[in-house]
Amino acid sequence: MRPPVTPRERSTPEPTPPRDGANTPARGPETASQSSSPSFSESSSPAHEPVTDLSDLTPVRSGRGAPVRPAALLLVALVLWAYAVRHTDVSRLDDYGLLSALHPAFWAGLAVLTTGFWFTVRDPRRAGAWPAAYVLGLLVMERATQAVLYPTPLYAWAWKHEAVIDHLLTAGGLQTADQVGDMAVYDQWPGFFAAQAALQRLLGVDSAAMFMAWWPLVSSLMLLLPLLLIYRTFTEDRRLIWTAVWLFYVANWVGQDYFSPQSVAYALHLGVLAVVLRRFGRSAVRRGQPRQAVWTVVLTVMIVAIVISHQLTPGMLVVCLLALCLSRRYRDWVPVVTTVVIFLAWCLTAALPFLSAAMPDMIRSIGDVGANVETGYGATPTGAGAVATSWAARLLSGSVLLLAAVGVWRQRVLRHRAWPLLLIAAAPLPMFAASSYGSEMIFRVLLFMLPGAAFFAAAALLPKVRTLAADAAAQEAGRRQTAGPAERRRWGIGTWVPLAALLGTTLAFVPAYSGKDLINYFPPQEVALVRQLFDQAPDGSLVVAANRNYPDAYASYWNVDHYWFLDDGRSHVDRIVRRPAATLARDMAGVERPGRAYFLLTQGQLANSEMNGQLDEAQLRRIQRSVAASPRFRLVAENSAGWLYELKQSGGAER
Repeated sequence: MRPPVTPRERSTPEPTPPRDGANTPARGPETASQSSSPSFSESSSPAHEPVTDLSDLTPVRSGRGAPVRPAALLLVALVLWAYAVRHTDVSRLDDYGLLSALHPAFWAGLAVLTTGFWFTVRDPRRAGAWPAAYVLGLLVMERATQAVLYPTPLYAWAWKHEAVIDHLLTAGGLQTADQVGDMAVYDQWPGFFAAQAALQRLLGVDSAAMFMAWWPLVSSLMLLLPLLLIYRTFTEDRRLIWTAVWLFYVANWVGQDYFSPQSVAYALHLGVLAVVLRRFGRSAVRRGQPRQAVWTVVLTVMIVAIVISHQLTPGMLVVCLLALCLSRRYRDWVPVVTTVVIFLAWCLTAALPFLSAAMPDMIRSIGDVGANVETGYGATPTGAGAVATSWAARLLSGSVLLLAAVGVWRQRVLRHRAWPLLLIAAAPLPMFAASSYGSEMIFRVLLFMLPGAAFFAAAALLPKVRTLAADAAAQEAGRRQTAGPAERRRWGIGTWVPLAALLGTTLAFVPAYSGKDLINYFPPQEVALVRQLFDQAPDGSLVVAANRNYPDAYASYWNVDHYWFLDDGRSHVDRIVRRPAATLARDMAGVERPGRAYFLLTQGQLANSEMNGQLDEAQLRRIQRSVAASPRFRLVAENSAGWLYELKQSGGAER
């Protein structure tokens, strides 16, 4: 049994009166709010001493106007951001995406915001609301900038999901592969789409495009509460908590926050982990708070929502929960069994048609790590901008993972106390051997590792965690120090090096997240051209395009067929390049009346093909000129964003 902590062990430096200009010392564990979850002060083994928060961090000295400084820096950052947004022109993006278009004031605002956050979060006198305000400011600058700058929603996949919602509203129910082909997979995991269809009806809007541009900000806000709950399970120190939250958001460049089932399933995934960490396991029972049925119900509801919405997230959740069972503190099989049973029940019923067809390929991919992380044809960045932004993303992820490794190595006490969070960070790694997930598994593994990695990366930027006895000895020694060494420690390497690391990761987020906006942004002219196509295309028509990177690429997919020739084998693509009009005319022949065959080429397709190493712009424009000159095709519409041609159903010779 752990002996009681004496007042001597709990002591902190006595605060001096405010008139002397000194700061109030950091809150120790004795003033922390009592939580039902385990914190650093709880030990899973009697042999280990309890530990304090990071209360040895020397506060930053500030004068009479100190309470205004956080507000002033935050206001300056947001004013610079607003000015930059107002003076940024996105009409002529290059292959650096938004990176080269942003006004310099944006970078200045982001630097001011990061600096203000660092000096605010490490000052123990500041109220906990200030770090939260800075994080919200970061989310505005990170996730709202594109919604404000671009007049249309980003990402072809977001437009695809809008088409799925439209299908549910049109069909009035779920359909099978016999009715909608490969798109039936979305009807077999309909949770997100059904919820969005209900929301669309509730709001009375005609399309999800009315609000999906703001979804990255909304989905990022959904992650905040579960992140805070997870981190507060292992510490009450707000400096570590909010620095970890900051690093999580700046390292989350993968782009799964857009309008997608993954964005909601990921938030629910973190919610399940938060409930398990705080309400399940031996520590909760030891403190006289046995597991209650209500938390099992809450857990079950979230798991069901995940399982019916997304294919990959339940598997990631299972491996994370299994990893937690390796910790004696959370060796509880109820969450694992609940997740596995619900997951299997769905897979063997509603999702069985898709899994029956996909299972052979899934089985073949197990263990083939090399193929699972290979990008393949059409997924390799080309061009200076695309390569530079790709490397920025890699360096950002590598830096955060390196910081996490440093935090694990450096914070011995924290490594023991937050061992379950370390297990959660490592748990997704075996998924590399399970599947390629469309060449995206490496990005998804990084996404699911990030909560734990960000926590230990934040620990690397803060002073060492010590036991209470060691902390008391350090405080006693600190009383004998003169003001000079204390001041040097305040403003020395422990302040500026972590700030430089925080600035570097925060600034690197911009190219990593927005560096491919030339691909992801569709100007209003492109949207208008595509909508003109689907407004006039009869049922049974065929739309041929280079790739699916254009808005509304899946519009009316239940009535209109689509063919993207860059998805074909390289030999057929080469034939199209050699004899464009003749080859495409043969591919498009056979459409029965009243259907028609259309050829669509847009700026989004050009950018995607060139930047991902398929056909360059010159080759695609040669295809367009060949189609324009052929008597088999007639021009239906064109504007600054693309061309639309229709294959004539009689007359003319191939060219």
